[in-house]
Amino acid sequence: MKLSRRNSLKALTAALALPVPSRASDPGIQLVVLDVGGTIIEDRGDVVATMQSTLAKRGIVVTADEIGPWRGAAKRAVVQHFVDLRSKKNDADRKALVDVIYQDFNAQLDEAYRTVPPIAGAEAAIRQLRENGYLLAATTGFDREIIVPIFRRLGWEKYFVAVVASNDVSRGRPAPYMLFHAMETAQVESVAAVMAVGDTRLDLQAANNAGLGGTVGVLSGAGSEEQLRREPHTHLLASVASLPALLGPKH
Repeated sequence: MKLSRRNSLKALTAALALPVPSRASDPGIQLVVLDVGGTIIEDRGDVVATMQSTLAKRGIVVTADEIGPWRGAAKRAVVQHFVDLRSKKNDADRKALVDVIYQDFNAQLDEAYRTVPPIAGAEAAIRQLRENGYLLAATTGFDREIIVPIFRRLGWEKYFVAVVASNDVSRGRPAPYMLFHAMETAQVESVAAVMAVGDTRLDLQAANNAGLGGTVGVLSGAGSEEQLRREPHTHLLASVASLPALLGPKH
């Protein structure tokens, strides 16, 4: 059984020209913090398309390439950035415009994410990590109103000690606050005992800003291998499905 899992991991990573990961070097990892969109839930392009459409309805035209560097950030911060960049309104009117656009964005995204499936192998990996003794948390650039229904629909709440949304903290990625909030909820005191997993450069930047023991990029979402390699990391994986083989049973 162990040999077949190893062979399947080789096949998965070979397709992306990635080396088969060796076991994580730090046996003291207690908490694994997983990003959501593109890491454990499929990225179908809904976020970018919805951001473009809701901004455009109010006369703010942005390209997918302009949104790209903001993947993984708090979505309200993205709206704020482009309103500040493109709108000539005064401060009070810009704030009102941000509120209207963001409410529309959340409503449309909530509808879109009612049918988005998990990344292939994500649920099995989540179950295996829990069986292997790891605590799990999730962090996301979505608001809590978006993410909670997704986890309820999938029946995933039972696996996670914390689900931290962008509106649970004062600043989203690349600030490390969501990671620290997850640690606080899980009652894990040492950053060396935490591993973060994500598909964007901002995910990795947040993990590095937190000084975590593990920083893992996955190629199942928005970030390319070239983009993720630019950020300090401990491992790059084809997807979260490879994570149990990387970590093994908790000591």
